[in-house]
Amino acid sequence: MTATTTETPTPTTERLRALIADVREAVGRGLPPDVTAYLVGEKLAPHLGAEGLLTPAQCEPDPAHYRQHVLHAEGDGSFSLVALVWLPGQGTAVHDHVSWCVTGVHQGEEHERRYRLLPAEAAGGSARLVATEDVVNPLGSVCGFAPPGDIHRVWNGCDGLAVSLHVYGADISRLGSSVRRVYDLPADA
Repeated sequence: MTATTTETPTPTTERLRALIADVREAVGRGLPPDVTAYLVGEKLAPHLGAEGLLTPAQCEPDPAHYRQHVLHAEGDGSFSLVALVWLPGQGTAVHDHVSWCVTGVHQGEEHERRYRLLPAEAAGGSARLVATEDVVNPLGSVCGFAPPGDIHRVWNGCDGLAVSLHVYGADISRLGSSVRRVYDLPADA
């Protein structure tokens, strides 16, 4: 999975600092991952689409593939905030994640195909992916997930720029990516 990563170690807008404080409060409760993701989603939603959340530099795309801007990594490694910027047609490989994640669409829309893994013994000798759902996430939409069962691919299916914010329960600045594994298996449509 190819993406350009740009680190922006300190928040540069007042609104972004407020979002980070809101996420810090939700994550700091020390609740189970599914509850934490739900609370983070509630904190993220009011900021999506808001003027002044991101700087123009934090919305810069890459002409070759989607771009990841690391906006914040909490010092204790408990969460990271990333902006993904997509030109039309850019997308990810089929993948899963190292931690829980909450995503929200800040600009444009994202398309997503979700999968489940059919193990070799259940698939007649060769593991394969089975598509379970196609989703279009418009501006302002929020969704969350946690491993296991978080296999998907995402792409910009609209005509303009798409920007999404992703909050991960891991230090993405240290890991470089939220991707645990990329799947190169046959997939049923």
